[in-house]
Order: sequence, then C-alpha cells, then structure tokens
Amino acid sequence: MSTAATLTSEQVRRRSLQSGTIGAIVEWYEYTIYGVAAALVFGHLFFPNLSPGIGQIVSLASFGVGFLARPLGAFVAGHLGDRIGRKSTLILTFSIMTVATAAIGLMPTYHQIGVAAPLLLCVLRLAQGFAVGGEWGGAAIVAVENAPRARRGYFGSWPQIGVSAGLLLGTAAVSFSSWISGDAFDQWGWRVPFLLSILLASVGFFIRLRATESPAFLAEKEKMDAELERRKAPAAILFRHHRKPLLIAIFGRFAEAGNYYLFTTFVLSYVTGTLGAPESHGLTASMVGAAVNIAMIPVFGALSDRIGRVRTFLLGGALIVVTTWPVFALIETGELWGIVLGVVLFLALGHALVYAPLPALYCEMFPTSVRYSGISIGYQMASIILASFTPALASAMVLWAGGSLWMVIAFAIATTLIAMVAIAFAPDRRHLELDEIGDAAPETVAESR
Repeated sequence: MSTAATLTSEQVRRRSLQSGTIGAIVEWYEYTIYGVAAALVFGHLFFPNLSPGIGQIVSLASFGVGFLARPLGAFVAGHLGDRIGRKSTLILTFSIMTVATAAIGLMPTYHQIGVAAPLLLCVLRLAQGFAVGGEWGGAAIVAVENAPRARRGYFGSWPQIGVSAGLLLGTAAVSFSSWISGDAFDQWGWRVPFLLSILLASVGFFIRLRATESPAFLAEKEKMDAELERRKAPAAILFRHHRKPLLIAIFGRFAEAGNYYLFTTFVLSYVTGTLGAPESHGLTASMVGAAVNIAMIPVFGALSDRIGRVRTFLLGGALIVVTTWPVFALIETGELWGIVLGVVLFLALGHALVYAPLPALYCEMFPTSVRYSGISIGYQMASIILASFTPALASAMVLWAGGSLWMVIAFAIATTLIAMVAIAFAPDRRHLELDEIGDAAPETVAESR
C-alpha cells in the first residue's frame, strides 16, 4: 500500500495546504527580493552608465522583465499540471526559481564584466518569471481541490499570503543584510538575501515532496486517460470551451495585479528617490503592511465562504477606489507614520479583500481537466498586461506630472474599476462540488449568488 493511500483525508488536506502555502512563501520571497534590490541598488550596480533618474526607471523595468516569461511558464506548467500532476509540476517550478535566485546572488556587476552583467541579470529574471508563472496556479489548486466544499475560500486564501509573506521575509532579509554589511551593502550585502534562498528552499522542497496529488485530479486523470480529448493540449481545450471564464480571470486581476506593486516596489523607490526619505521608512512600511496583509487574507477568504467570492471582491474594489487618493496623500507626507499608515490601509483592506477570494473563485470557474491551465494562464496574462512594468510606468508618470501623483492615482482607480466590471460577470459556485463543473458548456452549470 502506498504512503498516500494510508493518509487520512485530514492529513492530505493539511499536507496540501502546507505545500501550497509554504512553497508559495519561499518562491515569492525569492521573487520579491529582486524587486527590493531593483528599487535600492540595481540601478547603479548594473546600469551605472545612465543618469540616476533614468537608471532607476531601467532598473525597475528589469523587475518587469520577469513578467514577460510568466505567461510562458503558465502555459508550460498548466500543460504539465493538467496532464502529469500538480505535485511534480510545483517541484519543477520551485527548482527553477531557486537556481535562478541563487545565481543572481553570485553574479558579477557592470563594473566587473560590463554590459554582460545587465544582460545576464535579465536572463535570470526571465527564469524567475517562468517559475512564478506556474507557481500560483498550482499552489492555489492543491489548496482548493483538497478543501471541504464549504471552506474552499478559506483554504484557497492561505497560498495567497505567499506574496506578502515573501515581501515581509524579503524586506526583512534586505534590512538585516543592510545592517550587518553597513557601508558595504552595495559591495556584498545585497547578495545575502539571494543566497539565503538556498536555505529556505530546502524547507520548501521537503514539504512539497511530502504532499500528495488531490483526489479530484487523480479521479480526473483516470477518467480522461482513456478518452481522445485527453490527447489534446489542455490550453487548446481551454481556448475553445472556456473563453468567458478565461477573460474574467484576466481582467479580474486588474484590481490588485499592478496596484500591489504600486504600494510596495514603486512606493519604496518613490519615498527614497522623490521624497528624499530614508530607505528605512519604505522598508518599514513594506514589512508592517505585509504583516497586516498576511493576517487579513485568511479572514477575508473565510468571509467569501459566507457571502460569496464576487461580493467579497467587489467590496474590496470599492474600498480601493475610495481610498487611493487619501492613501497616497498619507505617503506624500514623507513621514514614517504617514507612509506606514498609507501602505497598511491599502494592503489590509482593499488588496486583501480582492486577493483572498481569487483562488476559490478561479478554481470554481474551470473543470479539473483544464483547471491548472485556466487559472495559471488567466492569472499570468494579467501580470504581463498590467503588473509587469507598473513600477517603472508609475515612476515615469511622476516625471511626466512634474512630481505629482495624480496620474498614478487615476491609473490605480481605473484599473480597479475594470476588474470590478469583469468579476461582476463571474459565477459564484461556492455551493457546487468541483466535479460538477463540466468541460463542454461551463456557462450552463447551475449557479447561485
């Protein structure tokens, strides 16, 4: 008898939740420290031949390069996840991310190897993006597919803390390395967070190796292996039969995909470069905001089990719309209390409300046979459309507006309104079992709001 067969359903759920959550935290830590380093030091380490303002924009643009590979990672991981299995695919993406992150920590700078340095940096960032492209969908699925029907929102919300937990750990690691290296941070201190990822990854590998495939996937694989449809790529089935939920998944992310990076990566750059505040102000705001975000996401995930995914999301979108200007007004004070309060308000309320219900909502829009492909491609297409170069675009907006933030505020509100319209058309299927969501005509499945 296999080890998986001897586990109780509760043990399977616990291991799946651990795999999705801890693995997501480690991967997002590895992904996030690049953004922090890009905002603080990569401009003069890898693009020193440019003026400080332009170098900063190009450095933040290199952060966006990783998003270009995320849709490709979503297609590849989605195919493997739907055809071979969620567990093995997540281990693959985890391995790619860890190798790329450690390599960034070891690579020489522009002053050592010239133009090859920024080129190599971008290649490694592309590898990070490829890995993350397949990470979110798999982490969400292993949590939701193993959850009790009435608690899918709560279970699915746990991997969502990975982004903010990664931000918290990444920012803390950068702060720690800055403290221990002092004036040598630009020489070697910035490398420490990247190399620490090797230790964190060992924990993630152990947890993911202990996880099992979800019963939903195993049942679907057994059923579909004998059918001709199984020979087709999941992406082909997705684009043929599930275009409407795919579009909802893409545009539904507009409320948080770019805005999250406005209030983390861009704000970190803005408060130091434009406002002239100490780096510690932005780092403190990021860490406190991330901690509060981690605490609130499971709360709002549970809320979506009670009032529905759509209502929870729309509430969060409305809060983002009405609070964006006051939040940026607080940040513009340049004072530590204002920056921290502004970032916390966004991450604790608006962002947490729109982000928490997404895994359950997206999983409930696609059948098991194309679920990995559907939610991964939808999620990552939004990333390349919107989130990829948002920090660099926001920095450019500030320059165009003569230092004013009005264009950035308008951008945040407009993208949130687009997401609210998209999610308003999403079905709320929290009362259905996942296997009741069929392949042929998903829009005809009984729905309830």
